[in-house]
Amino acid sequence: MASMSHDDLQQILGYHGALPDDDSDELRRVGDELYLTTCWDASFCATVIRAAEATGAFEHQPDDPVPGHEVSLAVISPRLFEAVQDDFGRRIWPRLRQAWPYIDYYGLRDVFVIRYALGEQESLRIHHDIAQVSASIKLNDGYDGGVLEFPRQGYDNREQRIGELLAWPSLVTHPHQTGQLRAGTKYALTVWFELPAI
Repeated sequence: MASMSHDDLQQILGYHGALPDDDSDELRRVGDELYLTTCWDASFCATVIRAAEATGAFEHQPDDPVPGHEVSLAVISPRLFEAVQDDFGRRIWPRLRQAWPYIDYYGLRDVFVIRYALGEQESLRIHHDIAQVSASIKLNDGYDGGVLEFPRQGYDNREQRIGELLAWPSLVTHPHQTGQLRAGTKYALTVWFELPAI
C-alpha cells in the first residue's frame, strides 16, 4: 500500500496545484457528443493515485451491476470531494455548457478512482452510467491496453493526455467499455455529474 507524504496531504486538503499550466476554457470535440478539456496537472493526478492507494480501499464490489476496483474521493477525503465538486461547478461545467447549453449543475453524484491491474480488474464490460453527464480523467500512463472505448461513436481515448477530462452524455447514447489491459497498472478518475432533482 502506498503512503501519503505531508505534501500530498496538503495538496489533497488544500486542493492546490491541480491546474495545468495551459488550463483554458477550450472544449474540443473529439467524437459525436464527446469532448476533451484540460482539468488537472500531472503532479496532482499522481497525488490522487497515491491518496487512493493509501486508503487501502480498492476492493471488488460484487453487488455493483458494473463491478470495478474503485475508491471514491469522499473516502479519500470528504473535504477533497466537496472542493472538487465546487471547482467543477465553477470551472468545468461552464465549458460543458458550450456543448450542451440547456444543462444545469446539480453537483456531483460520485467521483472515484478506478484501478485496472493484471490479475485484478483487467477490463470493464459495456455499460451506461446513471448520471446527467459522465467524464473520465486520465491519471497516469506507463500501461498497455485498458483503452476506454465508445463502440457506437467509433471513438477511444488512447490519445487522451494525463489530466485531460473526457465528457459525454450519460444513460442512453454513449455505452462504453474498457478494453483488456495487457501490461502495467491503469488509473482513471470517473466523474458522474448529478441528475436533476425531480
